[in-house]
Amino acid sequence: MKNRPSLKGLAVFPLTVLAALALSACNDDSVDTTTALRSKVKNVVVIYAENRSFDGLYGNFPGANGISSLYDANGKLTSAYVPQKDRNGNVLATLPQTWGGVTAGGVTPVVTQAQSAGLPNAPFSIETAFQAASNAVLTTATVTRDLYHRFFENQMQINGGANDMFAAWSDAGGLTMGRFDTSGTAMYKLAQQYVLADNFFQGAFGGSFLNHQYLVCACAPEYPNADTAAAAPTIAVLNKDASGKYTSTLSTKSTSPASALDGAPSYVLSGNITPANYFGDGKFYAVNTMQPAYQPSGNAPANVTGSNALYANATKATTLPPQTATNIGDLLDAKNVSWKWYSGAWNSALADGVQDPTAPRSVIYAGNSFGVATTANVDFQPHHQPFNYYAKADPVTGAAYRTNHLKDYNDLVADAAAGTLPAVTFYKPEGLYNQHPGYANIKDADSKIADLIAKLQSSPQWNNMVVVVTYDEFGGTWDHVAPPKGDLIGPGTRIPALVISPLAKKGTVDHTQYDTASVLRLITRTFGLDTLPGLASRDAALKANGASVMGDLTNALQLN
Repeated sequence: MKNRPSLKGLAVFPLTVLAALALSACNDDSVDTTTALRSKVKNVVVIYAENRSFDGLYGNFPGANGISSLYDANGKLTSAYVPQKDRNGNVLATLPQTWGGVTAGGVTPVVTQAQSAGLPNAPFSIETAFQAASNAVLTTATVTRDLYHRFFENQMQINGGANDMFAAWSDAGGLTMGRFDTSGTAMYKLAQQYVLADNFFQGAFGGSFLNHQYLVCACAPEYPNADTAAAAPTIAVLNKDASGKYTSTLSTKSTSPASALDGAPSYVLSGNITPANYFGDGKFYAVNTMQPAYQPSGNAPANVTGSNALYANATKATTLPPQTATNIGDLLDAKNVSWKWYSGAWNSALADGVQDPTAPRSVIYAGNSFGVATTANVDFQPHHQPFNYYAKADPVTGAAYRTNHLKDYNDLVADAAAGTLPAVTFYKPEGLYNQHPGYANIKDADSKIADLIAKLQSSPQWNNMVVVVTYDEFGGTWDHVAPPKGDLIGPGTRIPALVISPLAKKGTVDHTQYDTASVLRLITRTFGLDTLPGLASRDAALKANGASVMGDLTNALQLN
């Protein structure tokens, strides 16, 4: 990962060349396909779940590039499997223990750290792997512990495409190699009925915050002058190569365990901000979780005097300054194409956010006493709300913008029933229904999302609708497919994506190369928008590295 293409270098491409590269990402550039797309597709709905790799959920899907490709006819691993390595590069004799235990706090049955020891260096079934040691069989209703899913750690785990250091650089140890059998779930059945994409990668390395930003702008948010900012955001400490350039490898503490078998790694500082000039343009960028400057935010107001209640405390190290980069909403507005971002528990989180800073939060980052989401503790995640980071969403100067575009899940259900969904719909489930390890399970979200799909299928707009269900990122879980080499932002680990539509090539697996921003490419092509700079930059980087450009999901559709 040391020889990284520079975004600064990409900036010298003529705009016309970059635009041409972006257009080349379309799977079929014919006028007939574009005309048919614009004639037949009137609504694009994006459902964005959380933190699962492709192999972690769909590794056993028939016809997909899953883990069966790693085994012979007798069920034995072949040389196609690249075994997990220790931090010194040697193959691990066994997987590390799952540090802190397999199951989240308060969850039964319990699988402890000690009961997770000694697993073979191989992928494993989370349901049954710990049965001998704990007498516990887990299910998709089990909430497992969280795992590292951060920007630099993800790159260290990918290890140049070998995907062989997931256990080494995980704070959860061996659990990163676990997978669930989801063949009995409603979403699995929808994948069988419609289209499952098995070559779809998270757009950015790392976690939820950055991938939500990438979903709407194909970019990383900037933190101006982070090194001198009074709020003192955390800046990652990285190793450098022989020429003095930053690598993507975090500096470890001298006290960090040498072997993954002895404990989780510890770093000098796995900060939220890149060092200056990491991206080659002299700027600082936020790549790990930061909070919006507007409520609902993980940072309470400084006080509730006047309109101050509507804002997050700007002096907090994790409050990100409002963003001004062009996003997909701007491009839709420029063409008078309607759009909305619907969030589960949005209205409740708004009310929760404007309370006095001394008041306890009951919705925002509010799971139960163990941090697990329940129906009474829905655990709304403010860093999953990308448009709320933009200056246009200022609660005072952008009040109309917020009213028009930022809505509650109940509004989505009502709009679908009435046939008044906007041309572009984004839906973000609250914590309880997003499948994030550590506070949510697979089952609850599966039921919720499948129920929404049924509501969309009953909508008067269904016949001209394309629904894309995907995940923000891998959640720290291993996948065996190497991501294509792109730019400094990504792409990262492979994740699931489903295309559900009356226009879908039903009952198929789509092997086209996609990433998170393929959603933006579909929207751009469908509604004739300008091209976001990040789409062109990604394709230029992919081509420079000898990889194919990203598709726009039209290969999943039957348009002719």
